Amino acid sequence: PLLAHLDHLDVVEIDRDIVAHLRANYSPDVLTVHEGDALRFDFAALGENLRIVGNLPYNISTPLLFHLSDATPHIRDMTFMLQKEVVDRMVAAPGNKDYGKLSVMLQVQFAMQRLFIVPPGAFRPPPKVDSAIVQLQPLGAAAPLIENAKIFAEIVSAGFNQRRKMLRQSFKPLLS
Repeated sequence: PLLAHLDHLDVVEIDRDIVAHLRANYSPDVLTVHEGDALRFDFAALGENLRIVGNLPYNISTPLLFHLSDATPHIRDMTFMLQKEVVDRMVAAPGNKDYGKLSVMLQVQFAMQRLFIVPPGAFRPPPKVDSAIVQLQPLGAAAPLIENAKIFAEIVSAGFNQRRKMLRQSFKPLLS
């Protein structure tokens, strides 16, 4: 259905059967299939002003979101269907029980909005969980300046690893 609205679409797919189906049914003029693991794919190589959409595999959604964030300068927006609880964690505000590492790490780079919930009855067979559609837009110049992304990620991880522990103890290995 996306091809009805686009001149060209790039897809990243690891499943050989789906890749074969796409290549057999769509011209390379309108559909480029990048066969491989999305966690290893260089999205920045696709160019600028990217609009990335997908129904992300629930088991790799968080690592894939972090991987995609590496291509933020090339991204216009991203719209995904994910497990509702993941979306709730992504968009959670400070003080909310769902606020955590995923919230912080994505919110420093993206403005995010949960668009709507997709109930299990929308699928066959129905899953045991709700899904949700979320849109992410890079903050660009409005993003906070993080001088060392690796250290920032370590501090955020330490702060949320053991929620009931005193922050002083959580940060002890990282900060004096």
